[in-house]
Amino acid sequence: MKSLYLDCVNSGVSGDMILASLLGLIQDPNDVLELLVDLKKYIDSVSQLEIDLSTIEKSGIQVNQLNIKIKEDKHHRTPKTLQLALDTALERGNYSLPAKTYAYNVLNSLFQAEAQVHGELIEQIHLHELSSVDTLIDILGVTKALEIIGYFHDDFGVFCSQLPLGGGKIKTAHGTLAVPAPATVKILENAEIIVQSGPVEGELVTPTGAALLVNLNPVCKEFFEGMKLKKVTFGTGQKTFHNFSNILRIYFGEIEKEHLGTLTSKFKDYLEDVNVLETDVDDVTGEIIGNFIYKMENSEILDIQVISSITKKNRPSYVIKILCHPEMSDEILEDIFSELGTLGVRISKTKRVCIDREIEIVKIVLDQENFEINYKISYFINKKGKQIVNIKPEYEDLRNISAATGYSIKELLVMTASELTKLYRKLSNEKNSR
Repeated sequence: MKSLYLDCVNSGVSGDMILASLLGLIQDPNDVLELLVDLKKYIDSVSQLEIDLSTIEKSGIQVNQLNIKIKEDKHHRTPKTLQLALDTALERGNYSLPAKTYAYNVLNSLFQAEAQVHGELIEQIHLHELSSVDTLIDILGVTKALEIIGYFHDDFGVFCSQLPLGGGKIKTAHGTLAVPAPATVKILENAEIIVQSGPVEGELVTPTGAALLVNLNPVCKEFFEGMKLKKVTFGTGQKTFHNFSNILRIYFGEIEKEHLGTLTSKFKDYLEDVNVLETDVDDVTGEIIGNFIYKMENSEILDIQVISSITKKNRPSYVIKILCHPEMSDEILEDIFSELGTLGVRISKTKRVCIDREIEIVKIVLDQENFEINYKISYFINKKGKQIVNIKPEYEDLRNISAATGYSIKELLVMTASELTKLYRKLSNEKNSR
């Protein structure tokens, strides 16, 4: 699988920094630069636009740097103006449909962040820093570079390191603001990227850089594994910091799928980290274990198992295994020690795939009485849409109805089978109509 690893720990990300780095991966960067210069034809009030990719020495190594000279009369533009310019540039530049979608998503991320920060509708926001032509240059340039290296067409993985945000304050059209800028925070808010403050005072992540990175949906990893390296490229922005190189390093190569594990699984969005707490007990009564299970059922564990076993001294015992979220481990450990009196607990970290579920309430009539049954619907989302895995009535509802009517739960399952069939057909029709 072709892969990119963005090593941001000594740089953060900005639009020109990502573009400068990616241009180092393609054979003739000038082809992209010439395409970007044509942008002045599609957007008003731009009298001059020059773009140059140079190689400079920084921290003792040769790095790419993008130099943009713009003369423009407007200090702010509307989202509609930028959208129309992007539409025209994408069409004239023969971008593929997936590439266009990525570019639209990046620009829309910027619009949505600004609108949420200022509490306005997108069409009503007044863009300042984001309205400059270089925002479109970054989006169009990065999109075209990604297209050239095969990101939109090949089997491709993107990974990134932790992202330093910087610190201190910056001056904006809205006054002096804390770093990172509010729009940057909004873009990163729901991403899977791990961020950290510092390590310098200054803005290390710009809104455009954040939007370009987030829409690549990278997997955040401290290290990449098993890459057949094709090229490493370095890019920098315009800022210089003391004792901080501000150099973005991008690794480009191929990672064998066996090294990726579940990271590229179709179910990666359903992966979560869990802990397994396990202990052996051979000197407690069944009543104590029963009470412990009852206590666990009313706590925030994910599952509990009690398994019969034999100890090394040939004494009957039980293995008690509890599945929980990592942050709940200490609280559950305290219960295990205090309730069971065990001297040790084994802790293992693992991952689980837990698919979606929702509840649908169905009303039924039995012996002229009205009842409600909650049906649990389990499903997962893939490229085909919602895939139904199972539909079943909640046991507690059936037990309550059984107590009220005298019917056994087995009889109730048969009597309500038609409702389950109707529900399945309804959900299937909804899926096919999308």
